Amino acid sequence: MRAMLLVIDSFGIGALPDAGLYGDIGANTALHICEGVAEVQWPNLRSMGLGNCSALLGNILPGCEPSPKPLASYGAMVERSVGKDTTTGHWELAGIVLTEPFVTFSQHYPSFPEQLIREFSQRTGYGVIGNKGASGTRIIEELGQAHLEGGEVIVYTSADSVMQLAAHEEVIAVEKLYEICSIARKLCDPYKIGRVIARPFRGKPGEFRRTSARKDFSMFPPQDTVLDILQANNVLTVGIGKIGDIFSERGITESYHDHGNQSCLDRLVECLQKPQESGQFIFVNLIDTDMLYGHRRDIKGYHEAVSLVDGRLAEVMELMHQEDLLIITADHGCDPGFPGSDHTREYVPLLVYGKGAAVENLDIRAGFCDVAQSIARYFNVPPTASGESFIK
Repeated sequence: MRAMLLVIDSFGIGALPDAGLYGDIGANTALHICEGVAEVQWPNLRSMGLGNCSALLGNILPGCEPSPKPLASYGAMVERSVGKDTTTGHWELAGIVLTEPFVTFSQHYPSFPEQLIREFSQRTGYGVIGNKGASGTRIIEELGQAHLEGGEVIVYTSADSVMQLAAHEEVIAVEKLYEICSIARKLCDPYKIGRVIARPFRGKPGEFRRTSARKDFSMFPPQDTVLDILQANNVLTVGIGKIGDIFSERGITESYHDHGNQSCLDRLVECLQKPQESGQFIFVNLIDTDMLYGHRRDIKGYHEAVSLVDGRLAEVMELMHQEDLLIITADHGCDPGFPGSDHTREYVPLLVYGKGAAVENLDIRAGFCDVAQSIARYFNVPPTASGESFIK
């Protein structure tokens, strides 16, 4: 008995009713991608019912229209929590609804409070440059030379609740940067900063490039998630990609910090090929859509990243047993066809597949937390604090 939750990071399907509060009226990640490429190549997602999810909101995806006979039950989900970041979205998928947002900071210097920066330098022994909102690639080009000469940590933020720490691997080794981020994580907790992110980079001025050794240090979840409930009831919980980081490894029995969608999907296939000894829940984050293409407003790259995921779905579905469950969704939007470079406040798709399972219209769900409640129901364990199960 296995359940898989695949999160295509930032794959939204239309602005939420409260999008105006976030400056996101008109955002629609999936629609603008479909409109922005010559030919949409998502055959498996289309046959499962991705277009049906979008049609529930009155939007037809050109090239990924509704299927007359979708293979999966389909719906769309509203984010009940305040915010539009990775941690908020994943926490709600796992059963936590946040009524207060993580704190964000000014995009202009100085972004972070003087006391926080002073304590950071005192505790880590490193000075700080930057301390403003910026694109990660741009700020290392701007300050990389100064960092090489002075050895200070490049500190920056974004529209999300994040403190990002960038350092050249020849100036501050990756493990040392992780150690610095661990210290920063504790300092950031009183400020309710959602994530501290290590951003190692290599190269020389004019040719700097960030590496795959990124690591997220999230706040500790404030209450039990479906992961904790499953683990306490002898269900093997597996996190793939940055799931372990998002949940601070809480409630996760096996954590695989694979980098990139291809590696994460390879790991998922490997897990499905192993002999099954007990109940198993596999939680996968597919980050490339967001990190590499959404924030960089690369419509073609985003489309191709989804195509890669689509191309592996047949393999995943073939490995499923009759009673297995596959859920595909997202955690927020990051519309590459929308102005700016930030996440967008959007509905997310909901596809629920089982071999031979009845296909239903799951309609528009009132919260991402319905996923957690459904997983609890599937494994017949105690319910989560929020959400309504779509599994009868």
